[in-house]
Amino acid sequence: MKTGSAIIIGAGPAGLTAAIELQRHSAIKPIVIEASQEIGGISRTVRYKGNRMDIGGHRFFSKSDRVMRWWLDLIPVEAGASKDGQLRHQGQERDVPAAGSAPDPATEDRVMLVRQRKSRIYFLRRFFDYPISLSAATFRNMGLVRTVRCGMSYMRSALLPKREERTLEDFLINRFGKQLYLTFFKSYTEKVWGVPCNEISAEWGAQRIKGLSLKRVVVHFLKKTLRPQESGDFAQKKTETTLIEKFLYPKLGPGQLWEHVARLVEEAAGEIHKGIAIDRVEVEGGKVIAIGGVNAAGERVRFAGDYFFSTMPVRDLIRGFSVSVPAEVVEVSEGLMYRDFITVGLLASRLTVTEKDGSPLKDNWIYIQEPDVMVGRLQVFNNWSPWLVGSKDKVWIGLEYFCNDTDPLWKLPDEEMAKFAIAEVAKIGVLRAEDVEDYHVVHVPKTYPAYFGSYDRFDVIRSYVDRIENLFLVGRNGMHKYNNQDHSMLTAMTAVENIVNGVTTKDNIWAINTELEYHEEKVEK
Repeated sequence: MKTGSAIIIGAGPAGLTAAIELQRHSAIKPIVIEASQEIGGISRTVRYKGNRMDIGGHRFFSKSDRVMRWWLDLIPVEAGASKDGQLRHQGQERDVPAAGSAPDPATEDRVMLVRQRKSRIYFLRRFFDYPISLSAATFRNMGLVRTVRCGMSYMRSALLPKREERTLEDFLINRFGKQLYLTFFKSYTEKVWGVPCNEISAEWGAQRIKGLSLKRVVVHFLKKTLRPQESGDFAQKKTETTLIEKFLYPKLGPGQLWEHVARLVEEAAGEIHKGIAIDRVEVEGGKVIAIGGVNAAGERVRFAGDYFFSTMPVRDLIRGFSVSVPAEVVEVSEGLMYRDFITVGLLASRLTVTEKDGSPLKDNWIYIQEPDVMVGRLQVFNNWSPWLVGSKDKVWIGLEYFCNDTDPLWKLPDEEMAKFAIAEVAKIGVLRAEDVEDYHVVHVPKTYPAYFGSYDRFDVIRSYVDRIENLFLVGRNGMHKYNNQDHSMLTAMTAVENIVNGVTTKDNIWAINTELEYHEEKVEK
């Protein structure tokens, strides 16, 4: 059995998965180094006065049986979940954890809820299904002229030769036609990335949207209408990820899972150190021998080990190398770009928008397609889990803003940022400013690795770093790859397997979430 120690940079999904997998399959001791004081990376749960915020919204769904089993081994499905994926006793009173309380791992709180997925687009001050459905409401909201234009545009795209897919714009127009692209994709996508779609690599679409197209949306709509999904079918293997109908969700938010994993790692003699910013990577003889950084007290610390996992931004990793790095690698690394993220939590007595019958909105999140506001997406935390909300009589929403850390928006004081956000959602009719009772602002740097800048030359970095035999890049920022939570976990699992089995190639790590079916339908364990 393999022995030694593994230094893991980052306590997010990839880093913590690597840690516990090393303990399960080897005698290698994991030592996790986290820059913040939080566990879970962007999959953490932020606590504020008895309320909880999910940064970005995390559906616990994967086409990888291995990942699904991994989650459920740690947090089982709630006993009250019925076979059709709904919760029994939905109307019963729920006890909400007291303000500031942390989840107790020994209580009944450690369960997965089964949630019905609902997300819509808010455009023209109206709601559209997401993905777009062929319902009467869709055609009514779009109007006759826009509907005809979108239909004709799609037909041209379907019948004429495809555009060469160099950019995300090419990718989307090929699958949906120009008019649907302009109506439902362009504005939101450019809010997220801050650059035109024709400057973003088509690889982003291939990775995030994969097999989704209007044809698949139509087929899914017809199947759903004519042959409803069988009860208890959580796998939804034949359904495009964007079209899934239900998902699992930890009762107290995604951080509940990762806090539990962190406890298990420490109980098995692993180490987790918080508040240490890594800024040095010592390389000798083609191997990493140690990493160094600065702790919260301003003291320099050093960690030596046998294996090293990095989930930190690639640009920062390369800057920390103790050896001279080839000029081309430095050039590409410095040209990598990131998109930063702000969530503004608003606690309100009510929203002004409701379902048609007057009941509260049922959406998990809403894509804000309106071009006259900067907010990109809105989460309704009540609909992820009732236990994310401190009071059952309140509505707890999260407004999501995408920006760069050099933008004026990023630098706004929290009070001004909250006022700005409240004014925006009031402007588009989501709520009244006077109904907002409290707010909480969270800044998350480098949330989205960008598919522009020098990204098209990333292979230069990969070729260089892969030659360092005991260094493994895993996770979203570690690989500069827009992975979902499950794919980040799979990169860590695969890296651990390589170490345990003596596999020297790292190609299998980089292949995850590259091919449509890789680690989703064909490669299962």
